[in-house]
Order: sequence, then structure tokens, then C-alpha cells
Amino acid sequence: MTRKAITGTDIFDGRILHRGAALLLKGDVFESICAEEEIPSTYHRHRVDGGTIMPGFVDLQVNGGGGVMFNDDTSVAGLRTIADAHAATGTRAFLPTLITDTAERTKAAIDAVAAAIGAGVPGIVGLHLEGPHIAVAKKGAHDPALIRPMTAADEAIVLDAVARLPNVMITVAPESVTHAQIDKLSAAGVIVALGHTDCSFAEAKEAFAAGASCVTHLFNAMSQLGSRSPGLVGAALATRGIAAGLIADNIHVHAASIQIALDAMDPSDLFLVTDAMATVGSDITGFQLNGREVRRADGCLRLEDGTLAGADLTLPRALSVLLAETNVSRERAFAMATSVPAHLLKDALGYGAFTRGQTAHAIHLDPDCVYRGALPV
Repeated sequence: MTRKAITGTDIFDGRILHRGAALLLKGDVFESICAEEEIPSTYHRHRVDGGTIMPGFVDLQVNGGGGVMFNDDTSVAGLRTIADAHAATGTRAFLPTLITDTAERTKAAIDAVAAAIGAGVPGIVGLHLEGPHIAVAKKGAHDPALIRPMTAADEAIVLDAVARLPNVMITVAPESVTHAQIDKLSAAGVIVALGHTDCSFAEAKEAFAAGASCVTHLFNAMSQLGSRSPGLVGAALATRGIAAGLIADNIHVHAASIQIALDAMDPSDLFLVTDAMATVGSDITGFQLNGREVRRADGCLRLEDGTLAGADLTLPRALSVLLAETNVSRERAFAMATSVPAHLLKDALGYGAFTRGQTAHAIHLDPDCVYRGALPV
């Protein structure tokens, strides 16, 4: 098997940004990182000019891609189309995300993800159920007719999913689930996130104590930070060990708010998501979401009433916004798209960081964070 040393670019291993170093690969398996002058003679040198080599992106909130919405096409073929669209932007691991829907559609989504993993569709590492157990008051683009409290039957569906899939994440509102349900799901290995909720600071803290460990798209569709009512935003910023996803498109979240989150939260807790819809990897100008028209214009997606409906975003674009609009270091920014979300998973399946003896899933970004392709070449 060919041994290759890739040089001429920065190397980010998932945690540390190395300069003047070489990435050593045996085939597509990561071996080590060394100084250029220490490359063993048995390695063929390959120079990549500029930018950064890094692990492929990990995205925990992907609703669609390639013209396909997961809600509309819960099939292996549909998931393969979505996976291909995001792979073309550098994403190597993701959670297909089902937006609030019926119990029947939820079961179909679980079956489809299980079948896709069984069929070897690259990059699918589990499932994210965003709803339906959220709050109508903070529904965003979710269909209010489908929002409902979690029943014993709903709980059983999620427990079935976590028994069959490597990773299951569920976004819930404290208004629609009990502490006992949060505790039971988290104890079973479900990643319980709070989102689409108007809960108070105290209610959020109680949900964290019950086992919720994450916040879905921080600042969006949730109770905000106020002087007397800190809300879920305040609880997320104030609680160490609670992870939070962030849509860094400068549309969903102002750059100043992003900076506040960066300053307030531990680097191991804040990560990037795309919340991507069918438009990624496609030139479509609109699509249907639960029978409602979503229109694509000016870099964002909106329902006819102007409500934001997911994002028209890729992780390279999110990185470029983050680096241009905040004072975040490149090292932390890259971790927010790789190792930080991977660490939240029950089983990262080797994604998010270079690990000796495992497939590297390496990608190359240019200095402006434009995706240049997979490695080795």
C-alpha cells in the first residue's frame, strides 16, 4: 500500500493546527504528522500549495441537499443524494435531520437511516429528530399542526431508534417533555437537545439537570437573554458542559451575538451546524416543507410569511463567515466544524479528528476556506 507524505499546507488534526508539517498516510489511513525534514524516505512526497488539510466536517443538523428534503424522501436513495451533496462541500459525517412530522414519518426516517447505514451510504452516522415535541410559541418553520407533547408511544419510537442506530439526537422543548422522559432517553444514549422553546432560565437548567446536554441552533427559535429573564440563551451561555450548535451565516445570528457566544462558552461546547435544506448542492429556487412553499433568495430560505426556514449554508461558508466576522482563531473555528460536534456523538465512528490507524477522511481547504477536495489525491 502506497505511503504518502502531504506537504505545503497547514495541517489541522482536529485539535491542533500544525505549520510546516507533513501528513503521513498509508493509503487513506492516517499514520502521523511530522516535520517536513523528518519525513521517512519510504514515503512519496506530494505537495499541496496553501490552505489547510483537516478531517472532513461533521454536521449534526442536515435537513436535505441535492434538491431533496429528508422529510419528503425517507429512502436510501434520497439519503444518498443528500450525502453526496454535502460530501461535495467537505462534510464527511452528518446526522440526517427530520423536521417535525408524524409518528409514521418518524418511523420511516429511522428505517431509512438504518437501511442507508447497512447499505454503506458514506457519512451517515445516525439521526437527528428536530421535533415534534417542541413549543408552538417558538415553532419557527415547523408545522404547528404536527407539534405535540411526547407520549409513551413517541418515547418508544426514539428508544427503538437508539437501539438500532449509532447515534440519535432529539430536539425537544421542556414544555412538551417531562424530566423523567429526558432522563430515560439520555440514560439510553439519546443526545437530548433543547430547542424551539420558550422555557425560562430555571426550566432550562432543570432540563439540563435531567439529562439534556445540548442546545439546537443557539439564539434561534428560543427564549432570549434578557435582564430579568435570561431564557434558554442565558442558560446555555452560563452552563459549562452544555454544547450548542450555531448557524454562522450572519443571517440567523448577528456576528456580535456569535462573538458573545464564543467569549462566553468553553471551546469544547460550541460547534457549527448548517441546518441545511434541499438547496445545498442544487440550483433549485424553492421547495415544499410540510406542504408549504419555501423560497430561496438573497442567501436565505423563507416561508411566504418571511419566516426563516432552515439555511442555505455549507460548512466552508460558515467557516469563512466566522473567520471574517469574529476574532476566533483558525484552530478553534476548524474544531467547531470537526472534533467538537464529533465529541458530542455517542459514537463518532472515527470522524472529526485524525486517529492513528483509522481512515483519515481528510479534506483540503484553500486559505479562504473554499473546499478544494478530498485527500489523498
